[in-house]
Amino acid sequence: MIYILHILYIVCMTGIGLFFLILSISSLFEREFRAAFVALVFLIFNSLLWLFLNTYSDIESIRSSNVGGFVVLAIFGVVSLLRFFPKSGEKRDMFQAVQYDERDNMFSRNNLRNYPELMKEYYKDKPDREAIDSDIHNRPEFGSKEHTYFDYYATPCFEAAFEYLERTIPASNGNPAEEKMEIDKEEFSKAITEIAKFYGASDIGFTSLENYHFYSHRGRHADRWGEEIKNDHKTAIVIVTSMNVEMFRKAPSNAVIQESARKYVEAAKISNVVAGYIRNFGYQARAHNDANYDTLCVPLAVDAGLGELGRLGLLVHNKYGPSVRLAIVTTELELPKSEKKKYHIENFCGFCKKCSDNCPTGSISGNSEPESRGFRHWSIDQEKCFSFWKKIGSDCGVCLAVCPYSKPDTFMHRLVRFYISRNILNQRIALFFDDLLYGRKKGLPKKTPDRIFPDK
Repeated sequence: MIYILHILYIVCMTGIGLFFLILSISSLFEREFRAAFVALVFLIFNSLLWLFLNTYSDIESIRSSNVGGFVVLAIFGVVSLLRFFPKSGEKRDMFQAVQYDERDNMFSRNNLRNYPELMKEYYKDKPDREAIDSDIHNRPEFGSKEHTYFDYYATPCFEAAFEYLERTIPASNGNPAEEKMEIDKEEFSKAITEIAKFYGASDIGFTSLENYHFYSHRGRHADRWGEEIKNDHKTAIVIVTSMNVEMFRKAPSNAVIQESARKYVEAAKISNVVAGYIRNFGYQARAHNDANYDTLCVPLAVDAGLGELGRLGLLVHNKYGPSVRLAIVTTELELPKSEKKKYHIENFCGFCKKCSDNCPTGSISGNSEPESRGFRHWSIDQEKCFSFWKKIGSDCGVCLAVCPYSKPDTFMHRLVRFYISRNILNQRIALFFDDLLYGRKKGLPKKTPDRIFPDK
């Protein structure tokens, strides 16, 4: 019996060695050289220990140690598979939520600099924000040569992308076909899912619409500024596009806003096609995409079961982390809701705090979730954050880059995501190794890297 347990321990040690070998190789392919080196060190240590224990396995004390080691590993393996989250957080009472006014959003407030009459009206009601916003208005606009990460040839690219998005706004809405065609709601939902993924969506979810999913008033564009938003749709289709993790490693340089713009364009394209597809069946549908939202994307994505709200105030997707961009399609159709799963990401965010520790402006709280607008939720200091964006000429992205969930969708990272979804002990261990492999603190580049766009 002892001999069998000894053999099993050697098998376990071999398995651990293979794990670190695969981790080192995969990290090299991901160009995560620190992680590759650390994994290699663990592989060498494990191999030397395995060699020592195997060489002296005839010694009774060594054999007994091997048996003890196997028992410890077996217990650890069993515990790792248990689902155990005793303090996973209370459910948010979103039906007490006060709707958010889009006029209070920093993008809307930044636009006021071009409209003196609207500016006067806004600060008459919100005089405490005038000094803060004045400082932001006086900073160079995106695309300026004065920015830290300005690039002569690359910067006009993201400007062109956002200009294109503005021109696509009319495509987001339209009149449905005169004849309403009969549909099977289950089959229609499957078709929408297939079409969205065919056009490039990484993921998609469905949820019923509530008042808190909408802004109270419009504020992004002058022509409809202050207009009350009224909803007569029943279902939201949430479209996820995942971003290139390698580009976000270069945060907060120009590479981040390039990838962000690319995925906003991608999300707009998909949502416009899906909305048009639904209208072709005779039903009202409206796409909501960058600079053209009536909806708040994050609570919709959470309610559609696509992830959870992270400390950084964004959706943390169950597979792609916070490195995603979202678009929404709302429709009068009442379609089946997606299953809302518990991924325990919020539990991890409760103690991780890497986004908070690395935020260049201190915009992300390191404390427990505060309550505002009638419910408990994390949110950022948008004034500090946006002010920094206008200083550097990019949308930063440091918080996304350092998030342990922002990893490529490979077998190794899928295994880790499953591991940390099981219990609080696994999450603590995973964070320790994430800090060890990838570092706790991220250094900021002094200039935009010479190569901004990836090879593929």
